[in-house]
Amino acid sequence: MHDAHTAGSTTGPDFDAGPAVECQAVTIRYGTTTAVDGLSFQAARGEVVALLGPNGAGKTSTVEALEGYRPVQGGSVRVLGLDPRADHTALVARIGVMLQKGGVYPTLTPVQVLHLFSAYYPDPEDPDALLDVVGLTRARRTPWRRLSGGEQQRLALALALVGRPEVLFLDEPTAGVDPEGRLIVRDLITAQRDLGRCVLLTTHELGEAERLADRVVIIDHGRLLAEGAPADLAAGSADGSIRFTAEAGLDITGLVTALGAGAQVTEERPGSYRLTLPTTADTPAMVAALAGWLAANGHALGDLRTGQSLEEAYLAITGSRGEPETSDDGSGSHGRRGRGRRSGRRGSRNEQQTGSDGQSRSEVA
Repeated sequence: MHDAHTAGSTTGPDFDAGPAVECQAVTIRYGTTTAVDGLSFQAARGEVVALLGPNGAGKTSTVEALEGYRPVQGGSVRVLGLDPRADHTALVARIGVMLQKGGVYPTLTPVQVLHLFSAYYPDPEDPDALLDVVGLTRARRTPWRRLSGGEQQRLALALALVGRPEVLFLDEPTAGVDPEGRLIVRDLITAQRDLGRCVLLTTHELGEAERLADRVVIIDHGRLLAEGAPADLAAGSADGSIRFTAEAGLDITGLVTALGAGAQVTEERPGSYRLTLPTTADTPAMVAALAGWLAANGHALGDLRTGQSLEEAYLAITGSRGEPETSDDGSGSHGRRGRGRRSGRRGSRNEQQTGSDGQSRSEVA
């Protein structure tokens, strides 16, 4: 991707003024259902922020309001200092939106759709160079419907990038992407941050959020539960336990006996264990006793760590609620969040996309 200059460098003297994305006490309702309830957070230029939460937490409604496709009933949203609905024509050329699925005419090829989109902007990325960056050069003339799911995701990201956006909204950017493609997507997101662009992404893949995000915002029932750097959130909710993996179904009674009085072992998930130590325990000695017992009983020790991951912190913060998948408007859905429901809303998004010249266009992605 050529980078002689970026959209972020051509926005005028107020470029560095204020956050790139801002929600202030936002409330969004669908009839009697409150999807977003007084939510406030910000995202800065040169920052990757992951918006996390269970299904039905209000993530989609929040992002759609920021993109200008969803009204708010209370509070305010601003992107680059603009009202996403009142200033939609001015804003749309300065943001990039990556949908999770669909939005491209099935017979169009990557080279065709990227050249089409590049014509909407006064200073786009080179479509052919962008195809190379996302690893689709060999598939450049393959119709959309024949691309793999991962290739479609990478093309969707390329479409979000082609206009040199100052703010990127990415919906599950690595969903269905193979390991090689994940590396490409991660590198591209990091590059956007390094160019001074703001990236707001939603994902259910907490490992990806931990790798990519400078900061995470965790919401549930439309309310803010926690925000901060992934490492800080994990440390803040750590309980001093040792976590390790081994064969599922260990003889926990025998292990606790070997470790001594006060030790507690819980199999949180098959093969994933938490060892809670008494306050007076010698941690290195306890780890050695654990490894010795496993070896003596013919079990291999897998991962072992004294901290916890973002996923574990997230589950602790949200209470690991296991509700059926529900859309933000309260209607039931099954399958991955966003795939069935958001595709149903894409008609309004696709029809409302406006080119950088201010004319309403039929969006192809």
